[in-house]
Amino acid sequence: MHVTETRAPAPPRPLLLADGRDAASAWTLDPGMRHLNHGSFGAVPRVAQERQSALRDEMERAPVVWFPRLPGRIAAARTALAGHLRVPARDLAVVPNASAGASVVYAALTARPGGDVVVTDHGYGAVTMGAARLARRWGGRVRTARVPLDADAGQACAAVLSEVDERVALIVLDQITSATARLLPAGRVGEEAARRGIPLLVDGAHAPGLLAAPLEGLVCDVWVGNLHKWGCAPRGTAALVARGPLRGELRPLIDSWSAAEPFPDRFDQQGTLDATGCLAAPAALDFIDGTWGWDAARRYMDELAEYGARVVADAFEASGGPAGPVDVGMPVPGMRLVRLPEGLGTSRVEADALRDRAAAELGVEAAFTSFGGTGYLRLSAHVYNTPGDYEYFADACVPVVGKWAQEARGRR
Repeated sequence: MHVTETRAPAPPRPLLLADGRDAASAWTLDPGMRHLNHGSFGAVPRVAQERQSALRDEMERAPVVWFPRLPGRIAAARTALAGHLRVPARDLAVVPNASAGASVVYAALTARPGGDVVVTDHGYGAVTMGAARLARRWGGRVRTARVPLDADAGQACAAVLSEVDERVALIVLDQITSATARLLPAGRVGEEAARRGIPLLVDGAHAPGLLAAPLEGLVCDVWVGNLHKWGCAPRGTAALVARGPLRGELRPLIDSWSAAEPFPDRFDQQGTLDATGCLAAPAALDFIDGTWGWDAARRYMDELAEYGARVVADAFEASGGPAGPVDVGMPVPGMRLVRLPEGLGTSRVEADALRDRAAAELGVEAAFTSFGGTGYLRLSAHVYNTPGDYEYFADACVPVVGKWAQEARGRR
């Protein structure tokens, strides 16, 4: 029994399948490891894996039959995906991932000589790098809005808009941040961007599944979100939603025979790419909906993330480390930050090295992130996780991570 029980909230009761088995039985995750990082690459349930395998078998049995029919099947799949996201199917195109969706937007924007692009210091690295390339092509620069980790919606909105003037030609904003596991006020920024006539790209990579209706009330030109994260779809499946005048300029990264079709139909044909992940994606979303219901699943994930963060944070504090979970200003369901002991994760490279070391030496898949020179453990729970996963990390892993911190400080 660990020392943090009196301070942690009561653990939620683990979810079960209809036949009484543990929820994890519906996945093929290695039972010899603890999987505490669903938010990075997701995890595909058996039912969706089996659906994708059957589709691949069908493709390989008769490829000349398969590929001419594929655009129609993708159109049907994105109609189903649009239902889960609560958006019209005519507004949604399927792309490989959120970063690819951002690249589609960067390629579509009319050249703006000297135009600047606004991002935040919470932005996802690949998307921010693409914004920087765009600004260089325009002869402008990237402006990075500094949003304090604990900023509320008003403070965060003010920080973003403080970088916006007549030279700004695009704003790129995370709906849910990756490194810092918090919301940003995309709705408020979107209203002001629309008033000023500035295009807004919302990176909603983590939003599908984690937020019930991620685009409800959201004013933006383009929104992109990964379905392989919280939605548990096969990797390589993401949604691009476009509502404004820019949609007519959006084109897939690969020109194919549907290039002359209107948006979003032109995205339904991408040559000989394996699109079975997209076709199997509804099976993953439907499985969670039919087994527990998405509202119940989200509620469990959030309660579990809160419990896990408190248990792990208390363990760090009891061993002389930082005190308490982290205040992120606008918390997001299902994800929490815990500060690491001093000396760990001071950069993205160091944080990634911790991820690899934890997997190799502790048997734990975990996300270590860095923001402002401070290292964090980012906890992201899903339905297959249980309180025991976080209790194990607190009891067995926190002491080892503390030793790693001592070693790191000794080298500095």
